[in-house]
Amino acid sequence: MGTAKQDGASNVVEEPTMDMNLEVVVMPVADVDRALRFYQGLGWRLDADFEVGPEFRIVQLTPPGSGCSIQFGRGVTPAEEGSAQGMYLVVQDLDQTRARLMSQGVEVSEIFHRVYDTGTQEQVDGPDPNGLSYGSYATFSDPDGNGWLLQEVRVRQPGR
Repeated sequence: MGTAKQDGASNVVEEPTMDMNLEVVVMPVADVDRALRFYQGLGWRLDADFEVGPEFRIVQLTPPGSGCSIQFGRGVTPAEEGSAQGMYLVVQDLDQTRARLMSQGVEVSEIFHRVYDTGTQEQVDGPDPNGLSYGSYATFSDPDGNGWLLQEVRVRQPGR
């Protein structure tokens, strides 16, 4: 049986947990081969490329060091190409990652951080002024416009 735990203004019953691992994110693309070249050009590992006739092809790649992969292809998703947005890629060194991506021809935004002084989130140029993990970002898109957010995490929060 779970135990009650005070969490802010509500009581939450804490149940025993089951592992749930995010394994794959499906990305809508217009040109499978172009997307494959792009992600392999970033150094992502090709895990699978299966074609089962003219209506179905699935490609799976995994970023270096990631436990989660991406999949795209023909007949994989009805979503509009470029509609996958805000996917996080956590990196140890944002400057180094940004420079490497740019050397590979990827357009990467300037580094920015976020502030919440006005009660809403504002994006401010430059890295987090305190150098905090989870505080500095840059963005890029694949050739179809699917949007990635690079987040610098030098030291992870406990339990992560």
